[in-house]
Amino acid sequence: MTQTHTPSLRPARRGAFSGHRAGALVFAFVTAFAAFGAHAADAPSPEHKELVAKILKLQQPGIEHVARQLAEQPAAQLLNSAGAALASRVPAERREAVAKELQADAKKYVDEAVPIVRERAIRLAPGTIGTLLEQKFNDDELRQIIAVLENPVWTRYQQLGGEMQATFVEKLVADARPAIDPKVKALEQSMARRLGLDTPAVKPAKKPASR
Repeated sequence: MTQTHTPSLRPARRGAFSGHRAGALVFAFVTAFAAFGAHAADAPSPEHKELVAKILKLQQPGIEHVARQLAEQPAAQLLNSAGAALASRVPAERREAVAKELQADAKKYVDEAVPIVRERAIRLAPGTIGTLLEQKFNDDELRQIIAVLENPVWTRYQQLGGEMQATFVEKLVADARPAIDPKVKALEQSMARRLGLDTPAVKPAKKPASR
């Protein structure tokens, strides 16, 4: 059984340039190949359908991963908003308890939602992804795709994708933040002014008159 991941409760960061963890690219090879693939016959043969079914089976973990990300996204967004409200609306002595309650609510949602979306994703895949594969690739091309998907080197490369992306994004954010943070802050201030949300600057205290 695939484990679910509950998004964490974190206060929203203001005026900071942050990288977003991108979703896994499912069917990257298939999508790239589709641009050049030949159209299969209008009436796919049984063998053609079997080849497509095998590709869908090999790609099922990717399909389930996309379904899990889609199901978790609303909880992540709500927790992010709740993190900002937690600091401003909840008394300090209650914040830890409320945070745990919010996390529990999110976990309950994820535990219920992920299996639903996963089941529908697997059910819809043959009529969507499978149909596209049937239309865009002939038997020989499908066999080539299967050979790539079954290649242990390709499998290792896919498994390394998350680590490569995380390393790259971390370095990119660190390198770009000094240039981007001031622009984000300026945009934030400009939008606040237009919405009438800007706070008047605090005047410095007057120095006592010398005697």
